[in-house]
Amino acid sequence: MAELPPAIRDYLAGPSAAGFTPDAVVTDDGRTYRGRDEIDGWLRRAATEYQYTATLMGVSHAAGEWTVTQHLTGEFPGGEVDLSYRFRLRGERIAVLTIAP
Repeated sequence: MAELPPAIRDYLAGPSAAGFTPDAVVTDDGRTYRGRDEIDGWLRRAATEYQYTATLMGVSHAAGEWTVTQHLTGEFPGGEVDLSYRFRLRGERIAVLTIAP
């Protein structure tokens, strides 16, 4: 993970709305969250909803977008999934994050 920008490394280590721009947009599980307040609520719900372990599978960077692929296993429907986290940064913060299988 050393090659990832600090905002992405921090998100993967322990997500916080502070790592996002004030007008950031997150799309996860078919829902979109706009701004730090909505993103903070999403992060808080996600932290308590399921227990899981994430294993880093890969990292790529192209056309201004960072993609991190993780394999998740745990207590959620299906029990395991590979997810792609697509990040766009503005300055040193996350401006857009899209999470999808």
